[in-house]
Amino acid sequence: MSDLQATLSSVLTNRYSANAARIRELATPLNEKQFWQKPFPYGNSFGHLILHLTGNLNYYIGAQIANTGYVRDRPREFNDPNPPSKDEALRRFDDAVAMVQQTIRAQSAADWSKEYSGVGTNAPNRLDMILQCAAHMQHHIGQMIYLNYEHKRQAGHDAA
Repeated sequence: MSDLQATLSSVLTNRYSANAARIRELATPLNEKQFWQKPFPYGNSFGHLILHLTGNLNYYIGAQIANTGYVRDRPREFNDPNPPSKDEALRRFDDAVAMVQQTIRAQSAADWSKEYSGVGTNAPNRLDMILQCAAHMQHHIGQMIYLNYEHKRQAGHDAA
């Protein structure tokens, strides 16, 4: 069982590292204005998606599994009128990912199947919730890719 536990921990922490690296890669070309700007009349800015992912990880894994005491304000993740700087938002995101990885590494074989409870989810156990959060990150990576394409398109039109 220890081989399975080590493999599970490695696979999951690597998935979170890969997702975070891809998000960082996508954030790099955006200036402060683009990071917080909604390029469409609908949807979210890249920055607000970062705030959302940070809140998601800090609540579903931090508060509910690692017992960090985090209190989530989900609506503010999407409409914070005074958001932090791009660098600060990304630092907080990195901290949340590091907390998730630490929490994953701390799970024993028996911990994975422990009953899970959290607002807005029906995950039956910790493993399911940690997988859901990784998939949630990947979903928003797709949105971030689309936002980057639109920022590039708009910049090209502005330069013409």
